[in-house]
Amino acid sequence: MGYAIVWLVNTILQLMTWAIILSAIISWLFAFDVINHRNRFVNQVASFLDAITGPILAPFRRIIPPLGGIDISPVVAILAIQFLQIIFNRLSAPFLIGVLG
Repeated sequence: MGYAIVWLVNTILQLMTWAIILSAIISWLFAFDVINHRNRFVNQVASFLDAITGPILAPFRRIIPPLGGIDISPVVAILAIQFLQIIFNRLSAPFLIGVLG
């Protein structure tokens, strides 16, 4: 059971990282007019990714101002997620595996 919980937490953190990366890439494609919001599928994907990543990025966007028009909050959020994953794997995962098996 402990291994399953550790796997689930690590998978969720990795999915959050990939969602932030995909959201940033889609926003760049919109900004450089490679794709547009008129495409229904692209608009739905972008809205879905914004809904998922918005609550994650909002605290970072409140603290970190845009630097020359560039939003670096996704990079900081990814670093924070990676930090949380390392802390979880070093401190909590051995305890969960030891207690729950």
